[in-house]
Amino acid sequence: MDMLVKLYDLHCDTGLDRRMADQDITLRRALVPELKAICDWIEPRFGSSWAAEATAAIMRQPVTCFIAHQGATLLGFACHDATMKGFFGPTGVDQAARGKGVGHALLITTLIDMRAQGYAYAIIGGAGPMDFYQKSVGAVPIEGSKPGIYRGMIPAAAPNGVSG
Repeated sequence: MDMLVKLYDLHCDTGLDRRMADQDITLRRALVPELKAICDWIEPRFGSSWAAEATAAIMRQPVTCFIAHQGATLLGFACHDATMKGFFGPTGVDQAARGKGVGHALLITTLIDMRAQGYAYAIIGGAGPMDFYQKSVGAVPIEGSKPGIYRGMIPAAAPNGVSG
C-alpha cells in the first residue's frame, strides 16, 4: 500500500543530524561517478529493480538519490522521483547499520529535498514498514493503492530466458 506525506508540515531534526555526526555518518546527494559503486552495493542487498530505480534517480539533474556513508563504507540510500514524479523510494539501509537512525535521517533528508523542489506532498510507493513512516513523518495510508504503480510489471527474466 502507498502512503502520503505532507511535506509542508515536515521539519528538520537537529537531534537526528547530531546523532549522525556523532557516529561520523555523512548524508549527502550521490554523485553521478558513484553510480556503479552505489548500484553494485544496492543489487545484492535489495535487488536489481531497486538498483535500476537508483540509476534513474542518480542520472537526474539534480540527482535525486541520497546516500549515507561512514568513511568509504556505504550504509544506505534513499531516492525520489525514480520511477514516478512525486514518489519517495526506493530506500534501504544495510542490516549492520540498522537501528542507528540512518533510515530516518535518509527519509527526512530526501523528503526535505522534495519540498525544496516544489512538492507539497510525497507518495511513499509500496511502503514496507508503515508504522515507521507514520511515526517518522506522519505518513497516512492511501486506500485502494495496492498494488499501485508496479501492477502488471514485467518480471525479471531468468538467466536461461534469453531467446536464441
